[in-house]
Amino acid sequence: MDMRVQQARDAILAGGRIDRSTALRLLDGNQEDLWQAADQIRRHFCGDRFDLCSIINARSGNCTENCRFCAQSARHRTGIESYEAVAEDEVLIQAKDNDDHGVHRLSLVTSGRSLSPDSLAELTRLFGKIADSSSMLLCASAGFLTQEIAAGLYAAGVRRYHCNLEASRNYFPQVCTTHTWDEKVETLRMARKTGMSLCSGGIIGMGEAMEDRIDLAFELSELEVKSIPVNILTPIPGTPLAELPLLTLNEVLTTVALLRCINPEAVIRMAGGRQQLGREQYRCFSAGANGAIVGNYLTTTGSSIAEDLSQLSALGFSFDRPEP
Repeated sequence: MDMRVQQARDAILAGGRIDRSTALRLLDGNQEDLWQAADQIRRHFCGDRFDLCSIINARSGNCTENCRFCAQSARHRTGIESYEAVAEDEVLIQAKDNDDHGVHRLSLVTSGRSLSPDSLAELTRLFGKIADSSSMLLCASAGFLTQEIAAGLYAAGVRRYHCNLEASRNYFPQVCTTHTWDEKVETLRMARKTGMSLCSGGIIGMGEAMEDRIDLAFELSELEVKSIPVNILTPIPGTPLAELPLLTLNEVLTTVALLRCINPEAVIRMAGGRQQLGREQYRCFSAGANGAIVGNYLTTTGSSIAEDLSQLSALGFSFDRPEP
């Protein structure tokens, strides 16, 4: 094994942490060795339990923000369906389907900067219906929090809050200018203060360098985020990033491995965009990843739950119920 990779792996397995300069040096090492080392680190800290979750697009489109990757921004012409609230029947059907497949977490996701009082009331009502009809652990992704919104979601049974940083602090202004990276961090801190665990990651392939991804990994580590979704940009026609080239498999695997090395105890969760890699996407789960969003995503189509479970079982993963 490459000496640089081996030394970093051994330090992490011994309970240490690598710094930014070490992470950068790993980019010059043997990448297949890095992927293998990340898998060993995952096994040591997380075992073989795989973390499954699913999301429902509870409010779609008409978002005031200008995130350059997003089909739901009202500033982009993408032709997606817009609606204020998903139908209750659809929510309960999806919740039951996920429950039946052994998916343990379900998140309601809303477009927009934050929740109005009416939207909060509808969302908490839907969470109550899910709780009454399934065993799903409840998560939410509803933009920026206020104390009132955070308390309302917690009272409805939500125990994990999702707010992606999207990119490193330095690169974020290239992604969005209608809100700031620091506003996202403040929402994460408010969620934690309310009693919710944190889910936050980013999107790779938006024109950022690998160094920017390393910076994001360290920022997530500093925030002690334990669920880190990795989205691979799906260039959507009508968005400013529509013409960007797709990332190579090797670049995705190296990014996943570095996230694992920098966040050894976290769930590294493959999310939107992995379907672009076809069956090769499952190699991410031998390079440090140990979680996934399954089913369809917000504005793109994902792999089938049955296919994911089959492939992940073949890799030796189990699907025991996680802690709330």
